[in-house]
Parts: sequence; C-alpha cells; structure tokens
Amino acid sequence: MTTVTLDFVRKRAEADAKTYGYYLTPQQDLLQMFLEGLKANEERYGYPVCPCRLGTGNIDLDRDIICPCDYRDPDVAQYGACYCRLYVTKAIFENQNLPEVPERRPQEKIARAYGVPNAAPQAPQQPIVAPTPETSKTQPPPKKQPEIKKKLWYCKQCGYVVYREDPPYICPICKAKREIFAEIDVKVELNG
Repeated sequence: MTTVTLDFVRKRAEADAKTYGYYLTPQQDLLQMFLEGLKANEERYGYPVCPCRLGTGNIDLDRDIICPCDYRDPDVAQYGACYCRLYVTKAIFENQNLPEVPERRPQEKIARAYGVPNAAPQAPQQPIVAPTPETSKTQPPPKKQPEIKKKLWYCKQCGYVVYREDPPYICPICKAKREIFAEIDVKVELNG
C-alpha cells in the first residue's frame, strides 16, 4: 500500500474544491486538522472517510461518508459549508464566519454502521447489559448486522451509473438531484 502524504491529501481536496467552485476552510488550524484526519483515515481504512465522522472500516457502511461525502453538496448549497466545514462557498471563505451545519446523514445509517439497533418509536429502550457467565447461557446471541443490499442506479440526466445501497444525494457528474436517479433492474440467466 502506498503511503499517503499530507501534501497529496491537500492537493486532492484543493482540486476537488476548485472543480465544484468551493474553497477549503479559511481557518488554517482547522484545515490542518481536517487534512490530517483524512490522511489518518485513508491510511487506516484504505479510503478517505470524512474527518468529522467515525468510519467503521467497512466500505459498504462508510461509502456515503467517503470525503467528499454524499452530503457535502446539499450542505454547501443550504448552509454555505459542508458538515465538517472543510468545503465552503466563496462568501464563507471571505468572511471567515463558519456556520453550524446539522448532520444530514440519516440516523438509520449511523445506527447501522455502529451496530446500534433501531428501536421503533413506540418501543421502550432496553438497557444494554454486558453478558456475564451466568446470563450468557440464557441470553440469545447478539443480532447480526443487516446485509446491505446494493443496487445499480443511473442518473437519467447524464447516464452516470453507480452500484450502492442508495443513489447519491447529488449526481457527481451533472449535479442532478437524487430524485433523478432510477434503479436498474438486472436479471442474469446462466445457460448451462
């Protein structure tokens, strides 16, 4: 595996920002922290998980938070900055007043990534109790994480195709909204 350098991470983020008309955060200490976080995550997982979120090391669970994450473009459009404020608009860059951006990642994705079961709204929360030798014989084994069902999605506007659980919020090619994506239903028959 190649070593990831801080300079490489910076140049990649700068090129991506320039491509989409964004800027990197104007606060240099914050920028340095984000770049170091991206570098550490890429070395740890093999892909650059967003520096302001915890990755799991399972690319299928982390796919939506690989930087630039799926939520960056809608966040920048609405708030002028992404959730972690690595990417900002020109106005935010110039006035250096970083906004608070709420988490856009769906709670069910966060919960699934960390193995936290989603309780139904009416269901009372059960306390988590560590198993003891006595209770481990009577308690059922912990539930296995649900399987991620990936699908083929295509952008009806530009034809971009992606294989993942959900379509991206915004097409990385033409910037069409998520609603423009359609699922490709593929059936494979093997002739024996």
